[in-house]
Amino acid sequence: MYTKQFEIRWSDVDANRHLRNSAYIDYMSHTRMSFLMEHNLDQKQLARLNLGPVAFYEHMYYFREVFPGKPVNVSLQLKGMSEDGMYFLFLHDFYDADGKNFARCEVMGSWINLETRKLTGLPKELLEKFNDFEKSDDFTVLTKEHTRKFGTRPRDLNKA
Repeated sequence: MYTKQFEIRWSDVDANRHLRNSAYIDYMSHTRMSFLMEHNLDQKQLARLNLGPVAFYEHMYYFREVFPGKPVNVSLQLKGMSEDGMYFLFLHDFYDADGKNFARCEVMGSWINLETRKLTGLPKELLEKFNDFEKSDDFTVLTKEHTRKFGTRPRDLNKA
């Protein structure tokens, strides 16, 4: 399983002196980008393909607090992907220095064509790479309906 280790910095801590919620998101983003870079999917490659990742939601589950002083590890697995690679669901687990799981997050998103600004599937070369990535035990083939899981839709402020 792919993992990235982090040292909790002073700036990663909130007023309660534990890891702040936005630091979790920073750690996950860094883990995903490191993973992609290690698989030759860096910013240059994405720019060449006019591709960018778009997050739909990040659903966090906190099990217990974690404090500065010891490293934390963030794992990454592919929990779901559509057949064309347009939609993805990543699973991140957070582990303390003793290997105890203290948080989990599911991140659902898609790929956007940076020229047309429309969601797009992955080109064949990237789709093959993604199909080879480690998958979670509960991996699911995603459809557009999975992106509407919570039924949340935009609201017009003037009609609310």
